[in-house]
Amino acid sequence: MTRPLARPLARLLALSALSLLLAAPARAEPPPASAFFNNARYSAAKLSPSGRHLAMRARGQLGRDALLVVTLADKSAKMVAQFSNIDIDDFEWVNDNRLVYDTRDSRSAPGDWTHAPGLFAVNRDGGGFLQLVDRGYDRPAETGTHIRTAMMPWNTYLLGQEGAQDSDSVYVYQPERRAGERRGIALFKLNTLTARAQGVPRPANMQRVVLDAQGEPRVATSSAGGTAAVHYRDPDSGAWRKLRDFPAYGDAPGAFSPVGLGTDGMLYVSTSAGTDRAVVRTYDVATNTLGDKPLIELGEYDFSGRLVTGGGRILGVRLLTDARSTHWWNADMRALQEKVDSLLPGTVNQISVARRPETPAVLITSWSDRQPPVYVLYDRESGALTKLGEAHPEIKPDAMGERELIHYTARDGMRIPAWLTLPPGGAGKKLPLVVLVHGGPYMRGGEWKWDADSQFLATRGYAVLEPEFRGGTGFGTRHFRAGWKQWGLAMQDDLADGARAMVARGVADGGRICIAGASYGGYAALMGLVKDPDLFKCAVNWVGVTDINLLYTGTWQIESDLPEAWKQYGMPQLIGDPVADAAQFKATSPLEQAARVRQPVLMAYGNQDARVPLAHGQRFHDAVKAHNAQAELVVYDGEGHGWTLEKNRVDFWTRVEKFLGRHIGPQAKSE
Repeated sequence: MTRPLARPLARLLALSALSLLLAAPARAEPPPASAFFNNARYSAAKLSPSGRHLAMRARGQLGRDALLVVTLADKSAKMVAQFSNIDIDDFEWVNDNRLVYDTRDSRSAPGDWTHAPGLFAVNRDGGGFLQLVDRGYDRPAETGTHIRTAMMPWNTYLLGQEGAQDSDSVYVYQPERRAGERRGIALFKLNTLTARAQGVPRPANMQRVVLDAQGEPRVATSSAGGTAAVHYRDPDSGAWRKLRDFPAYGDAPGAFSPVGLGTDGMLYVSTSAGTDRAVVRTYDVATNTLGDKPLIELGEYDFSGRLVTGGGRILGVRLLTDARSTHWWNADMRALQEKVDSLLPGTVNQISVARRPETPAVLITSWSDRQPPVYVLYDRESGALTKLGEAHPEIKPDAMGERELIHYTARDGMRIPAWLTLPPGGAGKKLPLVVLVHGGPYMRGGEWKWDADSQFLATRGYAVLEPEFRGGTGFGTRHFRAGWKQWGLAMQDDLADGARAMVARGVADGGRICIAGASYGGYAALMGLVKDPDLFKCAVNWVGVTDINLLYTGTWQIESDLPEAWKQYGMPQLIGDPVADAAQFKATSPLEQAARVRQPVLMAYGNQDARVPLAHGQRFHDAVKAHNAQAELVVYDGEGHGWTLEKNRVDFWTRVEKFLGRHIGPQAKSE
């Protein structure tokens, strides 16, 4: 049900006086690391409920991300919110006149953050500024159903759904913690003119809430004691009732996840009940029964997406197969998509419409495997396209490599999807190869879009293979289940089999292959050196697990942020039990097997990482450095589970470029 991707890829067309043509002749020298890993120039855009105005997050004159409002009638723009020492982060329209937003600090690492995101409101003309949520960590958090007139405490966050956009209020939430661990969220309705907040009844241990077409809380999920549940709020009484519960982890026959609610109150859910792939079905809340017939099924892919509404009705569904697209149920929107795609060939063109449109304007976000996002305004009456901004204007599509989804067969016959990104200008033969392993691992890895990591490596002359190895999600229940308790075993074999498949196809030079990844991917990179030393000549591990037992026990320096429920109910099923599987844990632990690692290895960690604490890297480095002089450990002060600071991203990937260049790069000799 997705639009076929145009081949060969076309560049964006030159449109009107502003010119949307972003491609340029390929340069002899690849773009610098800063072009790939700097903060986006434009990073979000949203139409107002009427479609008469548009808000954008963009780099302001003060060098920080600011909030810009464009009046579409005359294309006038006004910076309505900006700070000299903080960035605008998430934002949403409250109504056609008012916006709400929170903040972040892009120039400080997480360990150095001294304030919470806060929450603020402002009118579209820049007036009516009001702080709604305190940014100070020292104020006590309060929850309940009482009414507050002061600022809400720092641990109050925007819900992340657009809501009704027809009043002065929005929904916000506060994480509830007991015994130091998050157990659910409390929900509040917050007036953005008065800062008065009123608690909203919710099920115990609520994890997620879904607003209906009228912007009211209607469906919620909860989780406690290894059991997940879905709840429904009666429109008349306001009382919550449980629809169904099922195991939170592992096998859960009949489980489903809310996708959204229609304007008629119909509940749409994603479920793999009775099938290997997740599909979209209706759910009758009166009888607690799933609809018999799938409304959307995506062949080889699990459904992942959300409903699109506008003009008081459901228009279609956002979804992800190899690429993102929209399945339009509305005939006018289908015709509009075809028109836009003809004007902007070779790109994914995601159309966003106003909630209650009064103008012909729609917002288009366009991207491809070689093009970072571009924000475009389209006038349905005049046919005019106006470029609003580019996320990374330094990136030129013709200087990037092509990315495609391929498949190869693992040693046990399982068909493994994988993303292959090749250097600009063609496939080439016997290229140096980087096997780039995604984290999680119980998640989907990639999609057809511009990816900074893989494109940076491709522009340096490397083929990049990103396997969707077993255990990952998005490709069916069988694919997911095949990875249970397979860390360092069949999951690891999938990576080696992918590398060998690229050698067999003539894409890769079998003597110049490196394996790299972050988090679980970092674990797999180290295990690649242990298990397949003749195949992988080097490894890059950042924020990677080095010992599975450390995920359970924590470390001496900082506590892991893995939830206790995940450790108790999820990890024993999906990863293994520390007692019953002790022998397997030892055999598949890079730390325990460090004496076997003789190849060059580059590692990097943040000293404030609460997911995979620095001790993982320190212990492994201590174990390997005595016999391996080519083991390097880099520590980024203040960073957590990944690199927040632009300078650290640039520094890390510059190190990676030099490391790969020494060991498998175009100038390195094949053994």
